[in-house]
Amino acid sequence: MDLIKAMQTFAKVAELGSFSRAAEALDLPNATVSQRVSQLEEHLGVKLLVRTTRRVSLSDEGTAYLDWSQRLLGEITEVEDRLRGRVGSPRGRIRVDVPASAGRHVIAPALPGFLERYPGITVELGSSDRPVDLILESVDCVIRGGNVLDESLVARKLGEFPVITCASPAYLGRFGTPASPQALEGHRAVNFFSAKTGKAMPLDFTIDGRVEETPLPHRVGTNDADTYRALVVEGLGIGQFPSSGVVLDALADGRLVRILEAWDPEPFPLFVMYPRNRHLSARVRAFVDWAIALYAEVFRGGPPSASVVAGR
Repeated sequence: MDLIKAMQTFAKVAELGSFSRAAEALDLPNATVSQRVSQLEEHLGVKLLVRTTRRVSLSDEGTAYLDWSQRLLGEITEVEDRLRGRVGSPRGRIRVDVPASAGRHVIAPALPGFLERYPGITVELGSSDRPVDLILESVDCVIRGGNVLDESLVARKLGEFPVITCASPAYLGRFGTPASPQALEGHRAVNFFSAKTGKAMPLDFTIDGRVEETPLPHRVGTNDADTYRALVVEGLGIGQFPSSGVVLDALADGRLVRILEAWDPEPFPLFVMYPRNRHLSARVRAFVDWAIALYAEVFRGGPPSASVVAGR
């Protein structure tokens, strides 16, 4: 029995709560995963996992062993990284998930430079606005906006986008320009539907020092940020956006007009996040540090510098 491989396999089964999911994540046959865990239990003389027809859970001994093994495996990986020089030139696969708009407009244009800087890393880039379970889906890190509520994740802040309210010239020509949030009666919004709840998110305005929700009727809604912006540009309603580069471009060329500026809601924070209980490998650390440097340039208001695009 290869003790390290057996520990890694056990840790993955415990993390995902399933032999089949662990086999898929490790790219191994189910029988191999089951055999490794059984051999480990026989070697230790204890049952690490409680198996039923519906679920796999940790025994008391398994809970203690998982904590010890995760710390040991993390230290082994750290030692290997240093001995092989992989902290400077990491290699391996990483799975990353980012918002669709960020993937299209920020990450993808700069990613060739990251891959040039780290030729040993392969990136599997998911691009979606839905919530991602990093553990169950074996995702190494995500970029997400909004407040962080999951204490199982380490969240490193990338910055904050001011949130602005906009409409198209055609819409304002038809419905008029509201002078205040209280003057929005008779107006309509393009509603953005939360990927987490499926509910339409109302417009927010800061009124008398408080952020207040102002729901408006809509004729069309969407759950994709780029589509949302396009629908507002087409004159189908009022929208609110983080003031990213593509939104600022639309304002600059007149496709959008900023309104109700005195009542802007709170800024929209952006984070890169990864599981707290998972050792941060050199390749994931490289991507996290690169994303932080990339967005530092974005939040300074310009395109990424040559050094960031090149991953240096």
